[in-house]
Order: sequence, then structure tokens, then C-alpha cells
Amino acid sequence: MKSGTVSHQLNGDEPSSRPVYGQEVVLDLHGCDERRFTRQSIEEFFVALCELIDMERCDLHFWDDEGVPVDEQQTDPKTKGTSAVQFILTSTIVIHTLDLMKAAYVNIFSCKEFDTDEAAQFTATWFDSKDWTKNVVVRR
Repeated sequence: MKSGTVSHQLNGDEPSSRPVYGQEVVLDLHGCDERRFTRQSIEEFFVALCELIDMERCDLHFWDDEGVPVDEQQTDPKTKGTSAVQFILTSTIVIHTLDLMKAAYVNIFSCKEFDTDEAAQFTATWFDSKDWTKNVVVRR
């Protein structure tokens, strides 16, 4: 599968002529320390990351197997883990962890500018990722 950018426009304006609205860092983290995939650790991550990139935390929501009967818990490696959305004043930070695969997928989106390299390196270090990739998307 090829990756790339496809732009559809109806008004004739060049996409690059529109002002930047925000940026999103998309991280794929592999070889992580799955002990960091707890609600407590993820919440601590959000607190520390928001302090680092100067973002104001708002609501935090989790989805996982906490409180779910054992026979109803996720067992598939692609679904067993914790997902969380940390709303910030300027948008969201989203994480999906996969315990059995020792992987985490993190999106940091904000209309307020932040240092994407610093946020990525901090995130990879927090989850002790041995192999990770970063993509930055500029939103217009």
C-alpha cells in the first residue's frame, strides 16, 4: 500500500495557502514496557506530557477491561489493552495500548503549537519503547 497525501478541493484554493490550524503527532510505539499500560501510569503520562508541552488538561476517559467480568474481557492481541482520551483545552491526546503486543499508538493533536520532537521523545521514553515512529500532520 502506498502512502501519501491526497487533497480534494472544490473552491480552487491551494491547500498550502490556507493558514495552519494545528498539528498532530502520530506515534507508533513497539517493544514497550507493558507494565506502563495501567490507568494510573497513563494518567501520570498525560499529566507529565501536558506539563511538558504546556497544555491545559480537561476531561479524561478510559476504556479497558477494568471492572469487566473475566469471561467478557478482551483476549485478542489487537483489542486487549487500554484506550484513553485526554481532552485538552486545545484538542485531544489519544492513546491505545496493546498489552499482548507491547505496543502503543498515541495521537497528540492541538491547535496550540508545541514541540513535536520533544513530545515524541518524551512519549517513547515514558513507555520504554524500543522501536518507534513519528509522523507529524499539519492541519489546515
